[in-house]
Amino acid sequence: MQLLSYSHGTAPQTLLGETIGQNFRRTVARFPDGDALIVPPQGVRYSWQQLEEQVRACARGLMARGVKKGDRVGIWSPNRAEWVVLQYATATMGAVLVNINPAYKTAELEYVLKQSGVSVLVLSRAFRTNDFEGMAREVGPKCPDLREQIVLETSWEALIGHGVPEEDLQQREAQLFTDDPINIQYTSGTTGFPKGATLSHHNILNNGFFIGEGCRYTDKDRVCIPVPFYHCFGMVLGNLACSTHGATIVVPGEAFDALTVLETATREKCTSLYGVPSMFIAMLDHPRCGEFDYSSLRTGIMAGSPCPVEVMKKVQSKLHMPEVTICYGMTETSPVSAQTATDDPIEKRTGTVGRVHPYIEVKVIDPETGATVPRGTSGEFCTRGYSVMLGYWNNEEATRSAIDQARWMHTGDLAVMDEQGYLNIVGRIKDMIIRGGEKIYPRELEEFLYGHPAVSDVQVIGVPSERYYEEVMAWVKLKPGAQVTGEELDAFCRGRIATYKIPRYWKFVDAFPMTVTGKIQKFKMRDASISELGLEKAAAQKTA
Repeated sequence: MQLLSYSHGTAPQTLLGETIGQNFRRTVARFPDGDALIVPPQGVRYSWQQLEEQVRACARGLMARGVKKGDRVGIWSPNRAEWVVLQYATATMGAVLVNINPAYKTAELEYVLKQSGVSVLVLSRAFRTNDFEGMAREVGPKCPDLREQIVLETSWEALIGHGVPEEDLQQREAQLFTDDPINIQYTSGTTGFPKGATLSHHNILNNGFFIGEGCRYTDKDRVCIPVPFYHCFGMVLGNLACSTHGATIVVPGEAFDALTVLETATREKCTSLYGVPSMFIAMLDHPRCGEFDYSSLRTGIMAGSPCPVEVMKKVQSKLHMPEVTICYGMTETSPVSAQTATDDPIEKRTGTVGRVHPYIEVKVIDPETGATVPRGTSGEFCTRGYSVMLGYWNNEEATRSAIDQARWMHTGDLAVMDEQGYLNIVGRIKDMIIRGGEKIYPRELEEFLYGHPAVSDVQVIGVPSERYYEEVMAWVKLKPGAQVTGEELDAFCRGRIATYKIPRYWKFVDAFPMTVTGKIQKFKMRDASISELGLEKAAAQKTA
C-alpha cells in the first residue's frame, strides 16, 4: 500500500499551557541577571530583570491610559528596544498588539487602523523617508476608534513613568487565558484588502518555544535578529524563541544593513543569525564579509521565501553556521509548520524545508478532490494543530475560506512530501508574489493601479529574481488614446503604497493571453517575461 503524504510531529517536551506573560516571568526568575535584550544603536543592554521592569512599567502605563483587556494597541515602528518591550507589555496586560508594516503609506495605515479598531497607536516619529507622525496625524481623524497616539521619541518616557499600581496589573493578569487573542498581523489580501491574522498566546508562545528547541537554544545563546519585528519572523521566531529559553535578543539596527549585521553578530559573539535569503545573499556578497571572525556562530534560521540551495551551503561554510535551519510557514499558522533539524543529513538541511513541527499535523492534498496524495506527489500543503490562527479579525468569510470544517489551514502552497516526511515547496496555488520575504497579492496592487486615469486593465505577476526570489511586474493595457510611461506609473505609486509593492518592470500591451473561456493565463505572461527580460538564470535557481 502506498504511503500517503500525511505526518504529525511529536516531542519529549509538552505544549506550554500558559500565557506569554507567565512564561516571561518564569524566564526572568530563572535567569534574572542574564543578558535579555541588546540594541547597540540605542545603547540598550537589559538583563532579564531589567527588561521585566520595563515591560511591567509599560503595561501599567497602558492601563493608566485606559487600555482594557482585548483593546487593540497598534505598533508602527522599525526594530527598536521599545518594540520588544511593548510586545511583552501588551501580552502581560491583555491588549491585542496590532503589527503595522513600517513600509505602509496613508491608505494602508488608515485601513488597518479602522479594520482592527486600534484605540492607541504607538509609533516612531519617522523611518527612512516615511513621516510616520505626519501620516498618522493625517489619517487619525478618519479612524473613529483611535483616541491616542504615543510617539516613541517624545512620549515613551511619560508612558512608562505614569502607570497604575502593580496590584492592578496583577489583577489584570489573573483575568487572562491562553486562548485569548493577543496579536493581529496583516497579510495582503486576495480581495484587494489586507486580512488580520489573529493569534493567541497559545499559538505564538508554543511556536516560538518549539522553534527555539529546533535551534537547540539555551540561555547561553545570543541571537542576532535583523528581520523585522512586525513579521512573525522577528517577533515569534526571534523574540519568543529567545524568551522561552533565556537566550539573548540582539537587535543590530532599525532595518537590515549587511555590514551592520556582520559587525554586530561578530562583536556581540552571537551564536545564531537570522535572515531571509536576500539578506544572506547581501551579507555573503558584501566586500568586507571575509574580514570578520564568525567562530561564535553555529546556527540560525533562513526563512520568509524559498531558500536557494547554494546560498544555504555558503551560509553553512562561509559564515560558520553548520547548524543553520530552514523554517517554512505562514502568518496564519503562527507561523512555522516545518523546520529542518540541526542534525538532519546535509542534503535534507539544504534541499528541503524539513519535517513537521511537534504537535502539528500536515498533509498534501489534491486541490481538486481534497484527497491526500501519495508521497512524492505534488499537492496543496495543509496544516492543523495548536498553531492555526483563531481566524481573520472581523472577517468570518475569509476565515471560512482558509480553514475548513476540520480545522485544516489551506496554505495555497504546493508541496511534495518524501518517504521520510521531508517537505519541499514547489510552487503556489494562490496568486501570490514573494519578494525578499514580503508577500504581495497581485489583486491588491491591480485594484490600486486601476485608479490611474490612463489604465484600462492591468495584470500583476511575479518574475524570478536571484536576490529577492521574485520581483513585481505589471502588464498594463491603456485606455483608448491614453498615454503613460512606466516612470509615471511608478511615481503614481510612490507615497501611496508600500515601496516593495511597486512594480520593478512595466510592460504595455493591447491584450493578455487568455484561455478560450476568457481566463487570463498568468503563467504564459510569466514565461514570456522571463524570456524578454533575460531572467532564465534566476528562473533556474534551485530552492528548498
